[in-house]
Amino acid sequence: MKIRLTTITAATALLGLTLTACSSSEDPLASDGQDTGSDGAETIVIGTANFPESEIIGQVWAAALEDAGFDVEVSSAIGSREVYLRALEEGSIDLVPEYSGNLAQYYLSESGSAELGAGSDADEVYAALEGALPGELAAGDYAEGESKDSYRVTRGLADEYGLASLGDLAKLDQVRVAANPELAERPYGPPGLTEVYGVPAEKITMVPISDGGGPLTIAALTEGTAEVADIYTTSPTLDVSGSEVDLVTLEDPEQLILPQNVLPLMRADAVPQEAIDVINGINEHMTTEALVEMNLRNIGEEKAEAPVIARDFVDENA
Repeated sequence: MKIRLTTITAATALLGLTLTACSSSEDPLASDGQDTGSDGAETIVIGTANFPESEIIGQVWAAALEDAGFDVEVSSAIGSREVYLRALEEGSIDLVPEYSGNLAQYYLSESGSAELGAGSDADEVYAALEGALPGELAAGDYAEGESKDSYRVTRGLADEYGLASLGDLAKLDQVRVAANPELAERPYGPPGLTEVYGVPAEKITMVPISDGGGPLTIAALTEGTAEVADIYTTSPTLDVSGSEVDLVTLEDPEQLILPQNVLPLMRADAVPQEAIDVINGINEHMTTEALVEMNLRNIGEEKAEAPVIARDFVDENA
């Protein structure tokens, strides 16, 4: 069995998905997602989004499927959700790593249905997702691990003001939020802090930083230019020098931020049940802590490549 790795740039994918892979002369998105391997078996094509965690998860599934006897191809860094979902719907890829809450909101919005509100738990989100998916797509079981937005503060600020949950932000004289600019319009952004937790709107201002909760966002906290930062739950909290920073994640008892459990999204007729069972099985070990550890190996001092991280994870959890 073999895994073929194909790297695809997001910019090229946006040009109609007619592209050539960096590691192969073959066009991975020109196939119907059911190539035939050298042994005559159909190849399962896993697509990934253009950020490291998606690539790691895709490689984990690929390694587990390879061990179970499947031929697998990984088409990496396809692009944004809109791009890789189009590839999935068109049959260029067979499955892709996804996150339950954002995916449910995406398809609910597409269909004009009411969006999920604060308070939805993981099962409710998954049920809404299943009801909103197009008929040709299906979701596998969701993992315990989730990568979702979270509000964090420094340990010093938390101790000084007794900050434990999002509602406690109202204790501050000002609430400067370091985050990607689009958080300003998200329901779990400043509007949700006010509507759900009663944090006065006049106290909240945005400190826009476009690094996805990375070192620059963390620097805003440590340097005092922001009181709170939006950082994904699976992101290692490293400063610009690569050192870990002690931050406190504020609790969200009203579940303002939807669950974002990892799950496989696939074309319903493209992936055999045996392969789905393999993915569901390895997902039982994919906790949030495991995702943090794998991400740290990738972006931290080790700088390990996704296939290496994935192989180690699968071997450890076989």
